Amino acid sequence: MKRALFPGSFDPLTLGHYDIIKRGVKLFDEVIVAIGINAEKKYMFSLEQRKQFIEEAFKDFKKVKVVTYKGLTVDFCKEVDAEFILRGLRNPADFEFEKAIAHTNRTLTKIETVFLLTSSSTSYISSSIVRDVIRNNGNYKLLVPDSVRVD
Repeated sequence: MKRALFPGSFDPLTLGHYDIIKRGVKLFDEVIVAIGINAEKKYMFSLEQRKQFIEEAFKDFKKVKVVTYKGLTVDFCKEVDAEFILRGLRNPADFEFEKAIAHTNRTLTKIETVFLLTSSSTSYISSSIVRDVIRNNGNYKLLVPDSVRVD
């Protein structure tokens, strides 16, 4: 079984993330969306909310599983038997950052990182932009799946 791990904080899930996951499902037998837990980071949405947003967005996708994890992503890949890490690239800065992580991961293990370019219609969207729109009472719904709701 070809299993890919799509790690991130997903604070919140964006249409860009959604696009990468939907396209990843076509390439892999299973895509595990792995929400990393970082005690040093301050999140807008709780871990439970973020997990719920993703689970609801992909409730009809049998090949998508949502989990949380702590520690190194490559260690978690071993734990869940994922051979691949799936990552989306929006721009050259993303590529340079992700390339360094991919080389490090290949040094630590033999895991392969698969990069997908984001769709042109979502390449400008980031979770930090969405959080800023939310904080300033903008129409965030244009940037996220319907499952993401601010109460």
